[in-house]
Amino acid sequence: MHKRLAPVVLVALSIRCLCTRADAGAWTLPAGDTQIISGVIYSTAVESFDDKGGAVPTLYRKILLQSYGEHGLTDDLTLIFAPEYAIATEGGAGRPTINADDFALKGGLRYLLTDRFGIVSAQASYKTAGAFDMSVSAHNDSGSEVEFRLLYGRNFKLFGRDAYLDAEVGQRWIAGARPDETPVDLTLGVHWSEKLTFTAQSFNIIAAGNSRTPYGYYRSHKVELATVQRLWNDVYFETGAYFSPIGQNSLVERGVDASIWIHF
Repeated sequence: MHKRLAPVVLVALSIRCLCTRADAGAWTLPAGDTQIISGVIYSTAVESFDDKGGAVPTLYRKILLQSYGEHGLTDDLTLIFAPEYAIATEGGAGRPTINADDFALKGGLRYLLTDRFGIVSAQASYKTAGAFDMSVSAHNDSGSEVEFRLLYGRNFKLFGRDAYLDAEVGQRWIAGARPDETPVDLTLGVHWSEKLTFTAQSFNIIAAGNSRTPYGYYRSHKVELATVQRLWNDVYFETGAYFSPIGQNSLVERGVDASIWIHF
């Protein structure tokens, strides 16, 4: 196993292991409703976590353009479609600067299992491999992903205000050299007023032990704080910032993001 992932692999992981979750969480959309979230993320890192979780110098920048769409096929079944494009630069002392880009498409379905004790749903999706992912995979193998998630959501009161919790755990089966992954995402949202919502989110990815060269074991943990402001009717503006407090063979990443949410 590699003691530290190669720089080009760190870029690939950050491009493909993104921390935005601009979706409906466990909830499904009513039949005929559509939600589209389009936005941009800018992130940087001057350090990366090594195999023992310590920080080592690096240079990293990323711009990600994303669009995430959902459509209610029925009240219990929601269609998902999400294209994305990322550009990244990585380098450091004694290493050449690497420029990379990646385009991928994700499609899937989310199904409501029960709403008797909160919202419980299951989601299955497929994500294509981008050109950059293929360039770092062993023998030029594809890096496409098949993912299954279980999701739980619940509305409740917090200090007299409407709030919600969304918890998700999944499994990703990844083609090529990259190991399979277990994502765990948590979201707490508080509706401060009719036009303002605050959210706190945790995004976690843990690699399995089936990696092949040039990959090794890694884990990534990110925390994001964000606000969602209602502009008019069903149009919202989201802004947020995130950072990586701990990790292993992953970037010490910090970023900001902004997106427009439209529901119709």
